[in-house]
Amino acid sequence: MKILVTGGAGFIGSHIVDDYLMAGHQVVVVDNLSTGRLENLNPAASFYLLDIRSPEMKKVFELENFDLINHQAAQKSVPASVENPFLDAEINILGILNLLNLSVQYGVEKFIFSSTGGALVGDAGKIPAPEKAEVTAATPYAITKHAGERYLDFFARTRGLKFTVLRYANVYGPRQAGEGECGVIPIFLENLFKGRSSLLYAYKEDPEGCTRDYVYVKDVSRANLLALDLGDNTIINIGSGLEVSTSQVYRLLQEAAGKKKIPLKYGGERAGDLRRSALDITKAKEILGWEPKVDLEAGLAQTVKYYKSRKS
Repeated sequence: MKILVTGGAGFIGSHIVDDYLMAGHQVVVVDNLSTGRLENLNPAASFYLLDIRSPEMKKVFELENFDLINHQAAQKSVPASVENPFLDAEINILGILNLLNLSVQYGVEKFIFSSTGGALVGDAGKIPAPEKAEVTAATPYAITKHAGERYLDFFARTRGLKFTVLRYANVYGPRQAGEGECGVIPIFLENLFKGRSSLLYAYKEDPEGCTRDYVYVKDVSRANLLALDLGDNTIINIGSGLEVSTSQVYRLLQEAAGKKKIPLKYGGERAGDLRRSALDITKAKEILGWEPKVDLEAGLAQTVKYYKSRKS
């Protein structure tokens, strides 16, 4: 099939492009390179340097005749969304609406959407949190992602456009840049290889730091491959189901990088930080036949190997 991957030069999107091409699909990438990088772009994919909000997207749909859209492009920084909620809404809400309208107009069959798990449900009462957990959406970023989910439901009910929402946990791995909360791993690596200490933001009663659910990027791209044919009109968590503290992540990176003598420094509390987060992946196992294959230790080792190769 012919697939449009928005944000296909980005961290997660570029891995999805690679897997789609390897599976024999035709892939077109739209990316404005605000955070994506040309070096991530698979040369076998067609590429348009374009913003998803642009009226020029209409010409892309006219020319390419897509079967499916995989929408990874987004304003993805929670702090940036707090600082500028207007820009966040323009990209994450008006952007998806532009794509949805064009999808209906040009006969696209299905729309895969990358959403967020922890940011939507917050400090859930039950951990790991299932998809049916109450949505709190406490930040503009989470609000816009939830809005995207609701628009997809609307277009499915009223226009017949099939969708799959994949709610990601904290994705990590090769090609990740140190931006936002999910960028803690490349931030730690940058500091470790420069011989600098990193800051641990933690509540006093949780000295090991907040917990998060980490999932390797190749596992995430595999879920997107499975979602081409499965999971219609539903929301599915993509994570490990495991809580891991920030301190534990740092220790594993120290081990993998051979930098055991550089300590973490306590950076105090950050207002609004989720204390605990992990996603229940039962639904992914049942519907997609998916579960992560790469554990955290192995994934971090691969990430360190990639980081070293870029620095050499």
